[in-house]
Amino acid sequence: MRAEGEPNLRVVAHNGVHLHLAEAGPDDGPLLILLHGFPEFWYGWRHLIGPLAGAGYHVVVPDQRGYNLSDKPHQICAYRLDQLAGDVIGLADYFGAPRLFLAGHDWGAIVTWWVAQTHPERVARAVTLSAGHPAVWKWQMRHDPVQRRLSRYVRVFQLPWLPELAIRRNHFKLAVDAVCDGAAPGSFPDADIARYRVAWAQKGALRGAVNWYRALWREPLAPPSSYRVRPPMLMLWGERDKYGTAQLGAKSIALCDDGRLEIIAGGSHWLLRDEPEEVGARMRAFFGA
Repeated sequence: MRAEGEPNLRVVAHNGVHLHLAEAGPDDGPLLILLHGFPEFWYGWRHLIGPLAGAGYHVVVPDQRGYNLSDKPHQICAYRLDQLAGDVIGLADYFGAPRLFLAGHDWGAIVTWWVAQTHPERVARAVTLSAGHPAVWKWQMRHDPVQRRLSRYVRVFQLPWLPELAIRRNHFKLAVDAVCDGAAPGSFPDADIARYRVAWAQKGALRGAVNWYRALWREPLAPPSSYRVRPPMLMLWGERDKYGTAQLGAKSIALCDDGRLEIIAGGSHWLLRDEPEEVGARMRAFFGA
């Protein structure tokens, strides 16, 4: 039993990669894997690890491949959705969990959608925050002018090396501005920003993070109506999310056999930072804690 709020940090090897992760809660508790998004790392879940571990879950929060201290394959194809989902299932296998609870924010939510769809027998329940099903997102980027405008950076990220150079400039100013966007005074202290800068400075980390976008653009996804998601799903969406339209949520939930969309009033894209107590309460209620 690990102390609440004090995650252990270690590296495990599975699915052909070494994944650095934070771990908290009882070893014999239900496995709950939390997935971060862009441009974060495991620390993005810092406000929720302790409360979820205290609720009895064995909480595992990896740096996803390409980020911080995890392996960073060079090839774009190493970041395809099946590979990212394979990392999650690999962690579940490593910890001996035939079924798991799963939650993801931003890109972590996209992986959560894909795991729930492609490995439904392994997912007890799943929560997604601030991102829709990948097929819906890609479809909307191509066919909805508003979403195309909000996601125009995704096309810029298809360029070789230039996005990484731009993010690195001025001590990672673009990345700092992104994660601090809309933050209330004091909610993102300098010490936290320093930790993020260390993570971004890891060799190959920026290339790995941007390669997620490059891989998705090359992913041969079918139209959204071709997909069904069978496990129970809860989608949390911030009312003030600047990166996606409400249609992303509605069209994604429409793919679910058992899903519901909950809007967090006044919430931004960064729900884990701005609304951790609200998010934690809704997650625990949905998971049955």
